[in-house]
Amino acid sequence: MAKLWAKKGNKLHPLIEKYTVGTDYIFDAKLMPYDIQATKAHAKGLQQIGIFKAPEIRKIFSTLNKLEKDFKKGRVKITVQDEDCHTVIENYLTRKIRKLGLKIHTGRSRNDQVLTALRLYMKDQLKTIRAKTKKLAREFLDFAQKYQHIPLPGYSHAQQAMLSSIGHYGCSMLESLLDDINFLDYASEHLNKNPLGSAAGFGVSLLLDRELTTKEMKFRKIQINSLYCQNSRGKFESIYLESLVQIMLTLSRFATDLLLFTSQEFNFFTVKNNLVTGSSIMPQKRNLDAMELLRGFSSVVISNQFQVKDVVKGLISGYNRDLQLIKKPLFESTEIVLDSLDVVDLYLKGITPNEKSIMEKINKNIFTADIATNLAKNKKMPFRTAYQKAMKLIKKEKIDSKYIKENLKTKVSLGAAGNLDLQHYKYALSKL
Repeated sequence: MAKLWAKKGNKLHPLIEKYTVGTDYIFDAKLMPYDIQATKAHAKGLQQIGIFKAPEIRKIFSTLNKLEKDFKKGRVKITVQDEDCHTVIENYLTRKIRKLGLKIHTGRSRNDQVLTALRLYMKDQLKTIRAKTKKLAREFLDFAQKYQHIPLPGYSHAQQAMLSSIGHYGCSMLESLLDDINFLDYASEHLNKNPLGSAAGFGVSLLLDRELTTKEMKFRKIQINSLYCQNSRGKFESIYLESLVQIMLTLSRFATDLLLFTSQEFNFFTVKNNLVTGSSIMPQKRNLDAMELLRGFSSVVISNQFQVKDVVKGLISGYNRDLQLIKKPLFESTEIVLDSLDVVDLYLKGITPNEKSIMEKINKNIFTADIATNLAKNKKMPFRTAYQKAMKLIKKEKIDSKYIKENLKTKVSLGAAGNLDLQHYKYALSKL
């Protein structure tokens, strides 16, 4: 395959070729459909300024459609010699429709090609991630509603603190996911800007119709300054990754809780057999490997975001080849989040509370704060005095399942276990 930058008599050393291409040719398989989409938009823009005629555009579109099919079926591949998907597209067009293929790169650079393809990729993935996050939020709402009256110890400093409920816990995860969706929406809005037409970062001597390409690719705005288009690469990916990090922070909290709550010492939940693995030496083991990996993957996504920031933080203005290195953390993190959302959805549907075991594990001291609050309210006692008195009174209390269930009802402050306001979450989900 001819390289787009190749000049006569300049053959690249094989080691330099291998080193500079790296794994880019593999990752560009994910960008191919988006680069084809952007190439169509670019061709339409060139038609507007007289570079192509309408019949030529039809030929180009037909050929690009065939390329997309050939690529999906594995008849076209991106190799190390190709370097990237941009080269494959131009060479394919040149091979199939000759002169039109040779003209397709008029007014653009691989720099704004990759910018645009990545921007389209991120836009698309954010929609998918948002849909999965919303679905999981609905599952947590169902989970919270189903088990809202089952008590659960609340922990502070890893010690039993005050009484909570499974419904209360489920709503905490639900509300966290709602915030994560808000951040996804912010990220989507922020990067919804068209960089195509910025070329290598300095524009071109053609009056490209950037409004047309913006509409063709369904971007909301034009990213105007051509140099900033280049300088925004890495910044935009970092914001995209931050929205993914927020989701992983929510999911990893759930994973850690589930690992604790399903241990033999706690035994708060039973997990379906098809969600656990075993040990090669200990027959009794039921391991939640997926939750441990999810916890670890959250660190991978966080470090990937830092990696992207670290690559771009010291670059001079304009395009720098270092930017190639941000593809791996971007694609890897996307796949991790998509899979993790599905895995948590599966686990949430595959766990059942062990109410009897939970009741047995509740320490009576968990009600001390309630006794102090009631003394302050009913006896008009200063809270600090009630605080001291409660420690003595708790010793005389007889705690049984009825006492625990009644106590749960007294948690009436908004958002507490006895006042979950499930209607608020139903309404919030309906508006997303």
